[in-house]
Amino acid sequence: MNAPPFSPPPALDGGHAVRVAHAIREGVLTEVRKAVVGQDEPLELMLCGLVAGGHILLEGVPGVAKTLMAKALSRSVGAEFKRIQFTPDLMPADILGTSVFDLKSQTFVLARGPIFTDLLLADEINRAPAKTQSALLEAMQERAVSLEGRNLQLSPMFTVFATQNPVESEGTYPLPEAQLDRFLLKIDVGYPAPEEEDAILASVHRGFDAGDLAKAGVNAAVTKDGLLAARAALSEVNVEPPVLGYIRKLVSATRASPNIRLGAGPRAGVHLLLASKALAALRGRDFVTPDDVRFLAGPVLRHRLLLSPDAELDGATPTDVLREVVQGVEVPR
Repeated sequence: MNAPPFSPPPALDGGHAVRVAHAIREGVLTEVRKAVVGQDEPLELMLCGLVAGGHILLEGVPGVAKTLMAKALSRSVGAEFKRIQFTPDLMPADILGTSVFDLKSQTFVLARGPIFTDLLLADEINRAPAKTQSALLEAMQERAVSLEGRNLQLSPMFTVFATQNPVESEGTYPLPEAQLDRFLLKIDVGYPAPEEEDAILASVHRGFDAGDLAKAGVNAAVTKDGLLAARAALSEVNVEPPVLGYIRKLVSATRASPNIRLGAGPRAGVHLLLASKALAALRGRDFVTPDDVRFLAGPVLRHRLLLSPDAELDGATPTDVLREVVQGVEVPR
């Protein structure tokens, strides 16, 4: 018999919320690994973004389990999950909803779109035109949408998991910088290791079906209320002034680099702070270390940078340039 989903009490005393967050991490990752082989770092980063209350952009070539990870993670936290397959003909109303005429009542009623959910998978988000992508902007920032003259609140857990293919450009619409800046993390999802790929083949040979996570045994390890309570752990995580200063210096250094035309803004610093606190709580600590900040600097900052023309001509990538920037900032002791 499966254990019931974990749901902590509403009142959490000092230090207890951090232990709750750590327990959720272990429970959720145990469930997700029933369906996903490998990808431990992307999975931890996705859970980190979920606890920090931010949105996540997953980038990788087709077939590396981006969609599967999002589906398995949503199932493991007992959240409502909806998926939108982005296409060039997708309209904003297909995401937000619209008013339809009800013949029975002879009135217009609001048919809510798939954005009204807890976790939303925006699959291949760069395949839709800008006007459709922009339908997500208000929702991602305010957790609300303006529809038919009304302001409608979304779920307090509302989180966007968006995916995109980094190598395919034909028929795609790159996300504008304003929208990229609203993603807490951009996670690169790479190929599995040889032994992990062997395990994937063996699992499929035994009958694993990525479309049937219930059959794979993926169950809820935490309730929605439990995950929202875990976010309370962030207020218990201490950040010493030298670490706060380190975050500010990292963000400022991106603006001073000659290889970067547009550096990270203040929102990037806020996101780096929140993600670092979430990571510390998930790992069972009530304090942030400089190592937490360095570990998250890439996923939080690289998608916000525009390289200089000279750096682009030299073949540099945001990851390469950011690595140099991070190495040039003194780590607090």
